[in-house]
Amino acid sequence: MAKNVTTIPATRSLYTADSVSVSKKRRVAGYARVSTDLEDQRSSYAAQCDYYTSYIRGRADWEFVGLYSDEGVSATSTRRREGFNQMVEDALAGKIDLIVTKSVSRFARNTVDSLSTIRKLKEKGCECYFEKENIWTFDAKGELLLTIMSSLAQEESRSISENCTWGVRKRFADGKASVPFGRFLGYDRGADGSLVINQEQAGTVRRIYGMFLQGHSPYRIAKMLTEEGIPTPGGRKVWGGAVVESILTNEKYKGDALLQKVYTVDFLSKKKQVNRGQVPQYYVEGSHPAIIEPSVFDGVQKLMKARRPGKNRKSSVGIFSGKIKCGDCGSWYGSKVWHSNDKYRKVVWQCNDKYGDGEKCTTPHLSQEEIQGCFIRALNVLCEERDEITAVFVEMERDISREGQGLRNVRKTEEQGLCDVRRTEGKEQGLRDVRKTEEQGLYGVEIRSSQKRRLQEAEMMHSFVERLKRMEEAVDCFDQGAWYALVDFVTVYSREDIRFVFKNGREIRV
Repeated sequence: MAKNVTTIPATRSLYTADSVSVSKKRRVAGYARVSTDLEDQRSSYAAQCDYYTSYIRGRADWEFVGLYSDEGVSATSTRRREGFNQMVEDALAGKIDLIVTKSVSRFARNTVDSLSTIRKLKEKGCECYFEKENIWTFDAKGELLLTIMSSLAQEESRSISENCTWGVRKRFADGKASVPFGRFLGYDRGADGSLVINQEQAGTVRRIYGMFLQGHSPYRIAKMLTEEGIPTPGGRKVWGGAVVESILTNEKYKGDALLQKVYTVDFLSKKKQVNRGQVPQYYVEGSHPAIIEPSVFDGVQKLMKARRPGKNRKSSVGIFSGKIKCGDCGSWYGSKVWHSNDKYRKVVWQCNDKYGDGEKCTTPHLSQEEIQGCFIRALNVLCEERDEITAVFVEMERDISREGQGLRNVRKTEEQGLCDVRRTEGKEQGLRDVRKTEEQGLYGVEIRSSQKRRLQEAEMMHSFVERLKRMEEAVDCFDQGAWYALVDFVTVYSREDIRFVFKNGREIRV
């Protein structure tokens, strides 16, 4: 018996569920994107916006919903593409039937993002049209073509990223330093892209270093700068302790540059990670003009290290914090408040581990007045020796000058040795000259390292001597500036044995 099959035509759209017999205008939105803010890209962005607005409005069967756009944003991720995300949100809410864009690469350069977004839109009855490739996502072969084109766009993005990375690392290898000038305090971009000191901002940087050396913590410095209305490196009004600490530990302020501190893990996510040896780093000495003297910068790093958490860490709560040691256990003295709620309130300084584990320290507590009085007595002894200290400093300068001449002679010998090697290349004498030159070269490295340390010592001694010269013949009152500038640390053994060690190495017992 023959079968009789009757075809019942579809009455509703497969994707939109609208009646096929009803002629309805499609709500259409355009999407435009460029990845940089360069002039030619801005022209392309404006052209895309103008073209798709006119193109959609020119179709009688389309209703223009709006134009969504992202300018200066990469397509490897949708995370920062506000225009794109808003468009997808509106489409999923049923406000858009069709999205028109220039090409797959304008839509997304990430294959996963592209396909997942298209599928979500497809489920809600929203179609996408890519004009350059002539792909309609509701078409049967649309997803296949989209997968291929998205993969090609992603691969192109990867190639561009690798080329950019190679160029950046080549500049690093050549010793060319750069900083994010819009968020870096103290420097402006020069005509050739170099670092040029911004004197106004440099004053703030020097002040931060000075306040830290005077005993203020990064948090306290941040609070003071905020109260004075000084803008942060990023132009904000409120400073944070971490921002101040980053300024205090950045080697660029002493004229050097450590390059490749971070690296990009993945070109799609643009995620950055601290470089802990995964890729090469480059340290450039004398890369650009310095704002902070190297000796001052190195002194700050030592103080920062001493203030790290731990049993014997230095504090920065008061002017005596991190300066007074316990002669019994070696811990630092800290301030304690006695009778805080009555008229006998008193602030004293004592060993932070006086009542810690183990045997109790026998060192005494000291009042602020007692510390100041001991310092005045020690300082008067030091002032009596200022002529001898100055003479030692002058002799140090002469020694450094002689060492500098010796370094110049070593360099001359190295150059002469290389010339001898070239003249006798391939001969036994040449081999002996090579060995001699290598030995002299190693000796030269040792001398240069020693010379650098001596110069740093000389800079510190110069500041010390200049401060000492300005002191009165007989000091009778406590000078906070002299305390910070002259004292290295104080060790308390008993009330009768308090030893001041000054920055020139002189120890005075009072």
